[in-house]
Formats: sequence, C-alpha cells, structure tokens
Amino acid sequence: MFVKLSALLVLLVLLAPTKAQDLNFIYNDGFSSRSGLNLSLDGVAGITPKGLLKPTNHTKERIDRMGHAFYPNPVTFKNSENDSAFSFSTNFIFAIPPEFTTFSGHGMAFVIAPTRGLPGAMSGQYQSLFNVSNNGNFTNHVFAVELDTIENAEFSDINDNHVGIDINGLNSITAAPAGYFDGPHFKNLTLISGKEMRVWVEYDGTKKQIEVTMAPIAVATKPPTPLLSLKYDLSPILKKTMYVGFSASTGPFFTSHYVMGWSFKMNGQAQDLIASKLPKLPSIAGKKRSMLFTFGVPLISVSLVVLLVSGVLYVISRKRKKRKFAEVLEDWELEYGPQRFKYKELYIATKGFREKELLGTGGFGNVYRGLLPSSKIEIAVKRVSHESRQGMKEFVAEIVSIGRLRHRNLVQLLGYCRRKGELLLVYDYMPNGSLDKHLFDQPEVTLNWSQRFKVIKGVASGLFYLHEEWEQVVIHRDVKASNVLLDGELNGRLGDFGLARLYDHGTDPQTTHIVGTLGYLDPEHTRTGRATKSTDVFSFGAFLLEVACGKRPIWTQGPKDVILVDWVFSCWNRSNILEARDQSFGTDFVAEEVELVLKLGLLCSHSEPAARPSMRQVVQYFAGDVALPELSLLGLSSSGLMIGHREGFDDHAMLYQSSLGNKSSHSSYVPESALLSGGR
Repeated sequence: MFVKLSALLVLLVLLAPTKAQDLNFIYNDGFSSRSGLNLSLDGVAGITPKGLLKPTNHTKERIDRMGHAFYPNPVTFKNSENDSAFSFSTNFIFAIPPEFTTFSGHGMAFVIAPTRGLPGAMSGQYQSLFNVSNNGNFTNHVFAVELDTIENAEFSDINDNHVGIDINGLNSITAAPAGYFDGPHFKNLTLISGKEMRVWVEYDGTKKQIEVTMAPIAVATKPPTPLLSLKYDLSPILKKTMYVGFSASTGPFFTSHYVMGWSFKMNGQAQDLIASKLPKLPSIAGKKRSMLFTFGVPLISVSLVVLLVSGVLYVISRKRKKRKFAEVLEDWELEYGPQRFKYKELYIATKGFREKELLGTGGFGNVYRGLLPSSKIEIAVKRVSHESRQGMKEFVAEIVSIGRLRHRNLVQLLGYCRRKGELLLVYDYMPNGSLDKHLFDQPEVTLNWSQRFKVIKGVASGLFYLHEEWEQVVIHRDVKASNVLLDGELNGRLGDFGLARLYDHGTDPQTTHIVGTLGYLDPEHTRTGRATKSTDVFSFGAFLLEVACGKRPIWTQGPKDVILVDWVFSCWNRSNILEARDQSFGTDFVAEEVELVLKLGLLCSHSEPAARPSMRQVVQYFAGDVALPELSLLGLSSSGLMIGHREGFDDHAMLYQSSLGNKSSHSSYVPESALLSGGR
C-alpha cells in the first residue's frame, strides 16, 4: 500500500508543472474592470473609459507611434521535462476604424514574446515588434500573427490587407488575404473597414500545427476551415516562460486600433467571446443637419422669389466652382483610385497654392506646403506642367508604383492629381527641408559631422533598397543634396522621384533621354543614354564629396570652374585627403569616418562603371563589415575620375546647374519636355 501511494505521489509531482500552467483568462466585459488583471501597457497604448483596449491612439503628432499591451504575468509555454511547447488557444475581437478611407497605419499583431514591451522595437512597418538590425534574428524568440494594412515590399508582403504568421521577423512564414471561409466559399474582409472581426489563433503542441482563423463578429462559432494552416514546431522559438499580448504601430497616417475582448487558454480551447457583453466602439458623429433643410420650408412659404433667386445664384456658383476645381480623369486611371487626390482637397490644403506656402522652385515646377483638411497631415505638393500628354499614362503608372515604396530613408510619395494642364505630385512633408539648404544657404543650424554621417548612411540604405530590395529595380537618376530631405529628427530621406525609372530584376534598362543634374551625371550615361544602378552610384559619389567637403560638385573660384572630384583627388594624391573636409567641422569630427567618405566618394566617381562599388558594398563599407580597398591598389588616377559634360544632350534634356534659391527644400531639375517625351 505504501509503495502504491509513493508511486501515485511521484506521478502527481511529475504532472504538476503542466497542470499548473493550464492558464485560462477572458476579458469579455472590458479591460478596465478586472481587479488584479490589468494589462501591462507601454507606448501610446491605453484603455478607454468604456474599457476598450487601444494599442495605438489617434494622435495628432506627426511622428510614427507604437504601443504594446501584455497580460501582466509570464506564462509557462514549455514542458521542462522534454522542452516541447505546450498547446495554446486564443481568440480576440478587434477593429481598425478608418480615420480616412485611403490610408492607414501599419496594422497590429497578436504576439508572444520573451519580454513585455519588446525593447528596441520600431514603429512604422516594423509593427512595434522588431527593428532594422534584429528583424529575422533567431535570437528574437518572437511568434506573432500580423494583421497588416500596408504592403511592404521589403518584407515580401502579398498585399496591403493580409494576415500573416511571423516567426522572429516580418517576412511572414505564410500569409493570406484577410477573409474567411463560409462553407466552400471564401469571403473577403477589409481590415481597415472599422468593423469588428474575430480572430482565432491555435497551436497544437502534439501535431506541431498552427492555425489562424478569422470571421466577422456576427459569426460566433469558429469556421471549420482556417485561413492559415502551418506545420511548424514552436518548441525552438518559445522559451519556458513568455508574455502574451498585442502590438500595433502607425506610420505617417493617424490610425487607432481597438481590441474589444480577449480570451486565452493553455492546453485547451479558449472560451469564445460573447459579442453582446463587449464594450462598444465609439460612434462616428453624424452630420449636422443642413441649415437649408432646417429653415428651407419656412423661407419658401415666406418668400418664394428670394429662394428662386438664391437657387439661380447657387447653380451659377456651383458651375463656376466645378470649372475651378475641374480635373482630368480617364478610364485607365480608375484602378489608381486610392492614390489619386482630389484637386479641391489639395487646393484647400495649400491655401490656394499661395506664395506664402511655397517651399521651392525647380526645373519643372513649384513645391508647396499643405495641410490636408480631413486628416491634418502635412504634405508637400509639386505642380508639374504637362501640356503635352505624350507618355502620361506610362508616367502615372510608374508614379503609382513608386508610391508603394516603403523605406525609412525615402520620402513617401502619397499620390497624384491631374487637372487641366498640370500634374500634381503629393509627398510626405519633411519639416527640416533639404540637406542642400543646411549645407549652402547659411542656415541657422549648421549640421555637424555626426549628423552628416548619419544622413549619408541613411541615403546609402535607401539607394540599396531601391536597387536590390524592392520588387523592381528603381534607378533614381537625380541623387544630390537638394533631393535629400530631413525629417523632424534630421534623418536623411531621399526624395523627388520625378526622374526615376523602373525595370525588372535581371533585365537590362532601356535607352532613354539623358536627364539629371550637371556635376552628378555619369559620363557613361551621357554616351549610351542607359541609366543603370551604376548611374546612381556615380551621383552618390558626387553627393558624398558634396556633404563631406561642404562644396558643390562644380564651383567657381576666380576666373575658372573647379571640379570637386578633381580637387579631392589632388588632396589624396598629396597624401592629405582630410584637407578636403569641410573646415566648419573644426576638430569635432571622426577622422576615420571622414576619410572613409572621401575615399568612397572618389571610388564611386570612377569613369568606368565596373570599377564602382554596388550600393550593397557601400552599405557594407559603412557598417564596417567589409574594409574599403586601398585606392592606390586600384590604380586610381585623375584620368579615371570624370564629370559628365554637355556632349550628347539634346534640346529635350538640357541639364540645370544645381545652384538653388533660398527655398530649395523640395526642388528638382529637369524640363517638363524631358519628363514626358521619352525622358522616362
């Protein structure tokens, strides 16, 4: 009897860890009324007075925002005996109400992480889960189910409305468009519709199977066919104890995310939420009743004549207003609806394109600051003349494609508008203007070396993304200081894609007209007319020297012009390359960094494209992963460093000098005829 009792006690002890971790909780009546079970919040996450969880709020601040909400206590996810992950199940109800119909933030995610708050995580496309350096690292130990509302090509997203299973990174292991199976039929769901939706996430520790299912809130029972089903062992990913919760992030657009209820259970099926018990979403305020409707009938009865006169005047006014805001809209543009802005909206945003809002003047248009009336987002609007319609369809198609680029060091192209004889391009607004302004226009704040070096590395990262990381190759064709804009934190963002060309990876770019800016132009491009990745590398070399030396690629000294690359080469040839640095640095600079930039500027400026590094190599040089080769071993000579001259230019592609006026923050230089008559 004693032996049997001892054996039973041993068995109970062995089973105790598993049984003790059959955690089961449910938030079905709000998140603020559970004494002792308050969520752990950080960032902008909060609980509304009604008990709704908001991982992000509708902030008016013009910066990316992020938030986390975790169950406060750690959860045991693994069996200490065999180190295998337990089964778990969770379901929640969420909604992403649209602040305006066209754009949104970057979505939200259910997440299992080793720590609360995910230190070092970034907002924007990183969804408050990872950052640029740790994304994809096996040491992250993060499992997430993303509800992604923006397509990020750098993470191979399938579209801008999908559900994905993420393991240690944002390149989803598997993903599918948001929706659910109603019997054999698949029905789409729109994540930013503002409607409540259910999500079920389940892991079978025995079968090593992950399943994700979603449905509208009205579907109370989980559909039998999951949206995602993945055979994957989470044992190497999950640590013994982890935290469960939600993350969310916004981008340049105001977005709120809501979680109405949440249920979770280890080693069993989580209890389904009862919709009638959940706190309600905030209602959207209805439109105020029209004054005409309120007083129209009395006025008609009192004075029919006055009403008729008013009606006639109203019709005349409307016709005039329609003519004032008339736009060009052709059948082929219908598919670009989300990227097309109303002219009236841009007119109001820029206060009628008045002179006070003018940011800069370039070779083919003016750029104005604006504030969108509906969302209060600051924008920069470039007005481009297009009296010639040749190539407009192809041009707009490329503009829309470029609008899908997503990178922290690129200025976001938000969309376009066509009206009468002009095209309007809408960009995200950069409050600190152009780098050119900070280098040459006697700015109030002069950038020190560390700030310039950060900008240089940022532009390199953005060009690398354009050349190799996006779904197509993007050749910018106009890399220069005046096209590098600075955000609120003085991060460099490459902008102005008016001259950019796209082609598929593995194919050769086609011959085109020569466009660019004198001093930054690849001599090979002037001979062949083919813009390649090496064309951008050459311009980037001129940009490096411009920033490090504080001088333009070509400047006048006395009676003659001085070419910057020749001058820097002469300093290197005298074994004193640091002599070429901007003397405003004084002694406040890192000699090794300045020397690296100057030497790399010379290497990128080589007249032979094959001798120049790729942007991948440039990024590796800056990261210290690869040592820059000795220039003397490359046989560098003054004959190998050339600036493109005017030979080979036709009347449609004359270049403009890069000298700018005081308002140069968003300027670009190329004539309209080159832009729309083959220049692309």
